[in-house]
Amino acid sequence: MALNANIRYRQIVLLLAAGCVFLGPRLAHAADEEGKLDAVAHTADGVYLDFAPFGAVELPRIFLRSDPWGLDVFPSTRSALLSERYVMEHKEDGHAEILHGEALRDAIDHHEHLYAKPKPAQGTLVLDLSITRHLVFGVLAALIVVAIFLGLARRYRRPEDRVAAPRGIFQNMFEALVIFVRDEIAKPCVGPRYREFLPFLLTAFMFILCANLMGLAPYLGAATSNVAVTFTLAAFTFVAGQRKGTKAYWTHLFWPPGVPLPVKFILAPIELVSLIAKHFALALRLFANMMSGSLLILSLIGIIFTINVLFGSLAAALVAPVGVAFTLFITFIKIAVAFIHAFVFTLLSAIFFGMALEEDEHHEEETSAEEQPALAG
Repeated sequence: MALNANIRYRQIVLLLAAGCVFLGPRLAHAADEEGKLDAVAHTADGVYLDFAPFGAVELPRIFLRSDPWGLDVFPSTRSALLSERYVMEHKEDGHAEILHGEALRDAIDHHEHLYAKPKPAQGTLVLDLSITRHLVFGVLAALIVVAIFLGLARRYRRPEDRVAAPRGIFQNMFEALVIFVRDEIAKPCVGPRYREFLPFLLTAFMFILCANLMGLAPYLGAATSNVAVTFTLAAFTFVAGQRKGTKAYWTHLFWPPGVPLPVKFILAPIELVSLIAKHFALALRLFANMMSGSLLILSLIGIIFTINVLFGSLAAALVAPVGVAFTLFITFIKIAVAFIHAFVFTLLSAIFFGMALEEDEHHEEETSAEEQPALAG
């Protein structure tokens, strides 16, 4: 039985390798005929959902304009341009021109409008409030997290269920994650008041993990590869931490004790910049890792297309298995990275919360140490 299983395993590997060798160059050649591989366009935000090779689904466009003021809502970019209330610029050889009539319809037929930034035919565009793919993926990740927690909550509704052993893979898996966040992150980093921050830490961990894993699914993407999403998460961490900051924490931040008066005026702005920089780095770390992983995978796949253009189909056939193998390797690494950076963001958030609370204990220790000589005297 083991020998048969081993033979079947080798047959599957050989079939995958053959598919890479023979189909890779063909797909590369077809892609060269249809267009170019734009890695940034596929990982960056956009106003459409890409279901290539089946097509794309455009998302609603919402524009706030002035002169005259108004809010324009369109079901797609295509409808906004065809309404003639918005125009599209076409740049070629350093010159920009406004497309009209047949030229506009030809650009729409070639899907150029998906990457365009429409401008009002009259007035000025104040704000683009259009729904984007990262917003869709972020909302979807949030709905998945809500569904998971509601499903878990139903299993702990009765008091006897809270002390009973978990049942099934679903409950065991997520109870393990909840206990891990509570015992390995919240308690050690936040301290005795960890219950005040545990709902936020659990929500942040589960949302980031779900969003990161969605980036590995076909036709989906990671909302955490958008810097606006990571900055919003970091902003929630900042607000939650500062809201619970103790009096001693704010004193140490803006009026450091034990230093000369002139130095206080120097240290206070430095501490404030340091506080903001910590949360700024928290957002950039998550964004950069999620974006770089996607770009790396698309770059490895793009090697096959590049070799096909430069050296022909035979060279692409030789490179295809190597490119696919490295892509699979990076994909497995990204699975680990999805968990690691959900853990890192939650851990650093808990540390920032703990710093805002532990300062109070340090202040009390310093105060008691200063009072002891006075009492002894």
